[in-house]
Order: sequence, then structure tokens, then C-alpha cells
Amino acid sequence: MADMFGILRRAVAPGRKDGRPGVPTRAPEHRQHNLFDAAATFVAASVEDDQERMDEASGWVSPEALSFGVGELACRAVIALARERDESPDVVARTLLGLAAE
Repeated sequence: MADMFGILRRAVAPGRKDGRPGVPTRAPEHRQHNLFDAAATFVAASVEDDQERMDEASGWVSPEALSFGVGELACRAVIALARERDESPDVVARTLLGLAAE
């Protein structure tokens, strides 16, 4: 009867022996990239003209997700610059693109 409980305990809590916790096994290092990680890497690589990193980052997520992430990054950057410069986001965005102020 005691053997049956031991078998059941090992089945429910694998890695344990004699009631002691087992050493947790580490998952292989395989990092999942999200769309913001991909967007940040893609934009930084674009600025540095690093085509290899751009290609790598664009493979982490779908093209639609990358586009969304790049757009979100642009919005956040314009907001941060507008606050820093004490200007409107419209003025900052137009200035960054070299457009005339309206």
C-alpha cells in the first residue's frame, strides 16, 4: 500500500524523491519576441542601417504586427519629444518629417 502512494506521489509531483523537492529543470533558452521587441529592434536597426538585424526582427512577428509596433513606437516617441520640448505632438511630428508647420 505504501508503494502505491509513492507511485502516486511521483506521478503527481514529478522530480520529487522521498518527499523532497526535486531540482527544477530549466527550459532551453528560446526567447519569445513580442511585437514591441520586434519594433524596437527593427527601428534601431533601421537607424543604424543594419539590414541583417532588420531582417531578423521582421521575422519575429507578422508584418502586420511589426507595422503596428512601429506605429506605436512612433506615437510614443512623438509624445515623449513633445513633452520634453514643451510643444504639441503635431509640431514635433511635422518637424521630424521636415514638413512646414500648419
